[in-house]
Amino acid sequence: QVQLVESGGGLVQAGDSLRLSCAAALQNFGYYHMAWFRQAPGLEREFVADISWNGIYIDYADSVKGRFTIRRDNAKNTVSLQMNSLKPEDTAVYYCAAKNQRSYYPVRGASEYDYWGQGTQVTVAS
Repeated sequence: QVQLVESGGGLVQAGDSLRLSCAAALQNFGYYHMAWFRQAPGLEREFVADISWNGIYIDYADSVKGRFTIRRDNAKNTVSLQMNSLKPEDTAVYYCAAKNQRSYYPVRGASEYDYWGQGTQVTVAS
């Protein structure tokens, strides 16, 4: 059974940092393209960052570029999102997603991902 479990969310002050983790129960995790998305109340789910199967190809949304860092550890079946200099507009539920295909280019469309976690809430107070 495929399972993605996010952790690390919470309530922080503007300017603080958080590190989100996603534990993936996926066979051949190293084959998957991974990503983080987020969804704020009343808004559509939006792309945050993605990382290729080998960790070489990485892409960020303009709104988080320079503040967030995505990494993966294929030996541990995990992907993380280090979030620094958090802003109130970063408040959202953050989702981990997996695409069952090796990609060598950014994959920003939510519909292209095959598996999703349940999400973890990040709240940034001003």
